[in-house]
Amino acid sequence: MKDVLSSNWPHCMLQEIYQQPEVVAKCLERYGGVGIRDWQARIGEQESEIHILACGSSRHAGLVAQYWLEQLAGIPTRVRSASEFQEAPWPLTPNTLTIAVTQSGETADTLAALRLEKVRRAQSGHIQQSSWLGITNQPGSTLTQEVDHTLLTLAGSEIGVAATKTFTAQLVVFFCLTLDLAVQRRAIIEENLSQLLVALRQVPALMQQVLEQEKTIQDLAQQLVAAEHCILLGRGVNRAIALEGALKLKETTYLHAEGYSGGEFLHGPIALLDARVPVVTIVPNDSSSEVMLATVEKAKAHGSPAIGLVSQNLAAQTTSLFDSQIILPDLDYRLSPLLMVIPLQLLAYHIAVLRGLDVDRPRNITKTLA
Repeated sequence: MKDVLSSNWPHCMLQEIYQQPEVVAKCLERYGGVGIRDWQARIGEQESEIHILACGSSRHAGLVAQYWLEQLAGIPTRVRSASEFQEAPWPLTPNTLTIAVTQSGETADTLAALRLEKVRRAQSGHIQQSSWLGITNQPGSTLTQEVDHTLLTLAGSEIGVAATKTFTAQLVVFFCLTLDLAVQRRAIIEENLSQLLVALRQVPALMQQVLEQEKTIQDLAQQLVAAEHCILLGRGVNRAIALEGALKLKETTYLHAEGYSGGEFLHGPIALLDARVPVVTIVPNDSSSEVMLATVEKAKAHGSPAIGLVSQNLAAQTTSLFDSQIILPDLDYRLSPLLMVIPLQLLAYHIAVLRGLDVDRPRNITKTLA
């Protein structure tokens, strides 16, 4: 994997979006679905709760992981913005695994929150009942020196300020971690585990299929280039992908975009809608698909253009509902965030290019490269 911009790519961000199948394959080769053996023997069934500290895209990865850890491994999980942690730390709980997530391993807010939590636990006597795990892209970073164990995301250098391949690499590491914990706790039956492992190994090839739809996504960007506002909706495991997609749009295009839970959107924010506010809805084939499509109908009733990211096996019934839709390959819905985020990355990229913006170095944002 090349860590510098190739002459074949107009921008680092686009190159890094296209590196994602390779990055995911590399992570799977290292962690293998149920293979995080370097720390498995040390941290196991005694952990009764997991706390995740992170900022920005890493926090969104943590929110996806919260769904996985609770629904697949049965472990209560809290996610807190590291930048808010000093003002509002969570109550101390025994037998807790604290996970700090930062692509560079140098994010000041995340390191400060981790240090505060370690001090709080030491002062309260909980230190012997806690474990510390770091997820980062950078070996030898400050984070790796402050935790008991580190899981590297193996994404290679990410030059573009907007996180793309480092985000999906974090998701893969979190999913493998979840399966490992689920197996240790006997929270998953062999049949379900086998199905998830088969689906996980398909992800790199399916990501490539999504990337092959770039021209369709570029055409959609043409439709949205003049938009001033945008709403993104997700539900369940994809709620955080709506947040991440909105962040990508804000970072790269300076478009005012907001991500919401599909259900919570109806409790007030729907008042924002009119013909000038497009709504992008994430619809995998899961138990929420019917209610998400009903939400789209309500959005259209307010005149908003409706754009869908839709699993292939739902596409036939959604063609007449959406004004535009991107059809994604079928995949177990629990892994769908790994596919659903790619069109949103490409959409943000192409709108920014059409607006003549500096895609790799958005204004007002700095990034520690790793």
